[in-house]
Amino acid sequence: MDESELIKGIQMADQQAFRTLVESYQKMVVNTCLGIVHNQSDAEDLAQEVFLEVFRNADQFRGDARLSTWLYRIAVNRSLNFMRANRRKRFWQSIEETFSGGRNHSREISENRSDQPDNDIKDQQRRDMLHKAIDNLPERQRIAFTLNKYEDLSYLQVAEIMQLSVASVESLIHRAKKNLQDQLYECYKKKCI
Repeated sequence: MDESELIKGIQMADQQAFRTLVESYQKMVVNTCLGIVHNQSDAEDLAQEVFLEVFRNADQFRGDARLSTWLYRIAVNRSLNFMRANRRKRFWQSIEETFSGGRNHSREISENRSDQPDNDIKDQQRRDMLHKAIDNLPERQRIAFTLNKYEDLSYLQVAEIMQLSVASVESLIHRAKKNLQDQLYECYKKKCI
């Protein structure tokens, strides 16, 4: 089934076409979401939302871009909206904890299990530090960097997804690398890990 047949099938609510779409693109969508939200469970939930949105809005697909480009756009937008909502939620939780005097240690305990070797913990801390640094990038830099480095998309593909010129994408990725280098160097100087 080629791309146009797949879209026509989805537009006609063909369950087999939808199943084929999910089987063909699920890994790509989950990985895209994971590159932004850094949590497997959240990425899988977001991927389900992406496919539901595609199913509901298949009639809006104009065919100007490839199907994978449309899926990337939806996945990136869903992931960014999730991150924004989470930031607000964490902000209000921190305010609530400040006034209640309580603190939630369950997350810290589950992330720092004592039965793991020291190297695994340090590796996880480094990954967490990198994810935090990526999350601190300006939104467009974060998207371009994530699509290029985590999804291994070319500058041209990233430009198509973000609806920018290739030169703009090159600039965003260059600035993202520079910002990450600066952030991680500061941590290295302070011997964070």
